[in-house]
Amino acid sequence: MNQITIAGHLGADPEVRFTSSGQKVTTLRVAARARRGGKDETIWWKVTVWGEQFDKIIPYFKKGSPIIVVGELNKPEIFTDREGRPQVSMNITALNIMFSPFGRPDSPGAPGSGEGASAHAHGAQTEMAHAGHEMPSHGQGKADPAFSEDEIPF
Repeated sequence: MNQITIAGHLGADPEVRFTSSGQKVTTLRVAARARRGGKDETIWWKVTVWGEQFDKIIPYFKKGSPIIVVGELNKPEIFTDREGRPQVSMNITALNIMFSPFGRPDSPGAPGSGEGASAHAHGAQTEMAHAGHEMPSHGQGKADPAFSEDEIPF
């Protein structure tokens, strides 16, 4: 197994669908920034969540939310974008999803923002802590600006 950890921000709200056999599949699009040669570069990841294992935490994630994903790295897929250029899709099957300390979403209802959200976020953090995961606080930094749908490669 190839295991990878990425930290970034969601480029869109989580998408939920079901297979023909009724199995739940949630897709997350995550933008992770890397600095190479003094230049910022965004790498887009398609994260697949099978089943209902993260159903209690996923509702707290919206477009722009900071997130950390640990998962199995799948074989990259090559596709052609709208302009006819070949692109590579980086795919991960999630094993663990966590709130990230690297930014704070501006959207109301997200963990750490708005009224009533802190109780829900605290419940999710407590649940994750009991599962053996340490949950960071959300008071640091600011989330990346919203992504346009045209930036998302898949």
